[in-house]
Amino acid sequence: MDRRNIEANPLLEQFSSYLSKIDEYLARELDLYSWSEFYTPLRYASEGGKRIRPLILVLSAETILANKHSNIDITEDMFLASCAIELLHTQSVIHDDIIDKEDYRRGKPSFHIKYGYNSSILTADFVLGIILSICTKINNAKVSAELSTAAIKMSEGEMMEIKLTKDPYLKEDDYIKVVEHKTASLFEAAAKIGSLLGGGMDEEICAMGSFGHLLGIAYQIHDDIMDWNNEDRLFNILVRNNKESAEFIDRMEQLFISYSSKAKNELKKINDSVSKKHLEHLTDLTFLQF
Repeated sequence: MDRRNIEANPLLEQFSSYLSKIDEYLARELDLYSWSEFYTPLRYASEGGKRIRPLILVLSAETILANKHSNIDITEDMFLASCAIELLHTQSVIHDDIIDKEDYRRGKPSFHIKYGYNSSILTADFVLGIILSICTKINNAKVSAELSTAAIKMSEGEMMEIKLTKDPYLKEDDYIKVVEHKTASLFEAAAKIGSLLGGGMDEEICAMGSFGHLLGIAYQIHDDIMDWNNEDRLFNILVRNNKESAEFIDRMEQLFISYSSKAKNELKKINDSVSKKHLEHLTDLTFLQF
């Protein structure tokens, strides 16, 4: 395996077979629109992501299914749903980079820098249309509802962030609330959709949803800690409000560890399996370099 690929996406070292399958399905879905003016921009927008959200969906489905002793094949729906999750993330990234005035993403020019603002807005709209099409193929109202809920929460989180960046009295609780909406909601949806497709019982779906939610918060805190010097976002405002103290960064690192630990505790409610061990490994986000 190419070492440069692993450095770009550390998940490849352990999860290459899963990620290859996710990318295969994603390319297949996008190829359905090869006739469209949006096709080339869509391929550009979807390149280079770590695919952690669709990976969580697939592993969650397998974790639940492992204990069902069922011969039902959920492969198609599972990977289609993983595409929908990744595309919803892609759509949000296009908008986020415009709002945050980010010039680079994943080591290359941000989408709006390469294609312009008007094309960015229209492409993000087109992506939502693809997601709706995928939902009709899966034909599961609960899956569609989870995707819808996540999309609404993500938008609410973005609006919260816009307003809070103007608040000189920003508190840690405000920051966490934004993270819960903008980031954790999609992690939660991925885990819940996976467990739904795996035939999970209500308590299993709830535990997996909580796992995803808590992991999403830990993921974003860790991401912000790793990159706080380079971006002008809510986390940076918190750092400045705390006089850029090392003590504050240390406290946030402990908060990241706490959420990661809580996520792992939620998994204890689920029976053991190989896929569950993979999910437990994902709670150790320190191996990911953002």
